Amino acid sequence: MSTQEDFFEESKKKVEEYVQDRLLLLKLEAVEKTSRLIATMISGLLIAMFALLIIIFISIMAGYLFGELIHHVYWGFGIVAGIYIILLVVIIVLRKRLIEKHVVNMIIEIFFEKKAEEIKEKTDEQ
Repeated sequence: MSTQEDFFEESKKKVEEYVQDRLLLLKLEAVEKTSRLIATMISGLLIAMFALLIIIFISIMAGYLFGELIHHVYWGFGIVAGIYIILLVVIIVLRKRLIEKHVVNMIIEIFFEKKAEEIKEKTDEQ
């Protein structure tokens, strides 16, 4: 009877260790994926910030250029503002197809990258 009790006691300990190890693995995977998502967002934010600065300076240059061409600086900046209004309308109309879909796909790719790699490895083995 004692060997049977030892077997069940040992099995219980092994199951508890397995569950704890599995929970630790899930936590580590969640931390890894969250940190990758945050890193991607920060790098995207930095790129967007520098792109915004470039666009601002190019817009100022374009405003003065159009102003020189039509001899009215305020009309030159009005043309640039009109271009931005048109771009804003296009982005609002196409945001689901262009922006939201891209962002959702990027987040899904980050969170399920390992699973896709595992599936690919399994199909390559067969």
